[in-house]
Amino acid sequence: MNETPRAATAEPPRSPSFTLLPGAPDSPVLLHVPHSSRAVPAGVRAGILLGDDELARELDHITDAHTAEIAASAAAAAGTAPWRFVNLLSRLVVDPERLPDEREEMAAVGMGAVYTRTTHRAALRPAGFDPAPLLDRYFAPYARAMTEAVADRLAATGRAVVIDVHSYPSEPLPYELHGEGPRPPVCLGTDAFHTPSALLDAAREAFGGFGGVGTDSPFAGTYVPLAHHGRDPRVHALMVEMRRDLYMPEPGGAAGPGAAALGAALAHLVDAVSRTA
Repeated sequence: MNETPRAATAEPPRSPSFTLLPGAPDSPVLLHVPHSSRAVPAGVRAGILLGDDELARELDHITDAHTAEIAASAAAAAGTAPWRFVNLLSRLVVDPERLPDEREEMAAVGMGAVYTRTTHRAALRPAGFDPAPLLDRYFAPYARAMTEAVADRLAATGRAVVIDVHSYPSEPLPYELHGEGPRPPVCLGTDAFHTPSALLDAAREAFGGFGGVGTDSPFAGTYVPLAHHGRDPRVHALMVEMRRDLYMPEPGGAAGPGAAALGAALAHLVDAVSRTA
């Protein structure tokens, strides 16, 4: 990723695949919402082996339902509005948080940047499927835009804080490589280089009212664009995984009152981070 960053005052990118929703000019915070959508374009749907009912069930399991709405409520409630980068397509199109090469651990279960297996390890795409067209059309532009969004926050404020907004099921699904570990109400994913202790402490305090906050189980790590990863200490990152039974019936369903409470907690974290120099 050697793209030249846009100026901090450039028009935020918009695409049929993703959108960057502006926050306060002086906010360093970028809420990243990569897995909230169920949308699968018709051309991509044609390459998926599941019938309509099977696909609907798979989307129930794989979608981080209502996380875009939780992020939106946090942005509205925060004293300093964060920026939001939202994936408008399902992760069954491409998963923008995976690596598109042999370094990707989840490729072992057919869930690299382009999934070939379902959450229950059934075939999602035919054998020999070529992921290159999907990577070119969807993955690469998304990665460029996220890289530029982080660069914009650095240019505008001298720092960037990427908070990844996710959810996960209360019971492990067959695709999970580390599903045997604890499944606390809120799991915080960290990175040794990009997650300072102050950010982790602020998140533990913000989500402390939900019955337990764990770290890196059942999901670990954070999302940082490769151009910045392990290189720029001004980029901080944290993954927030909210257990779905806190705010919705599983595997799919409408958001309940817990969604508003989680949005308020996320706003609390955004404000704590925004105040930290």
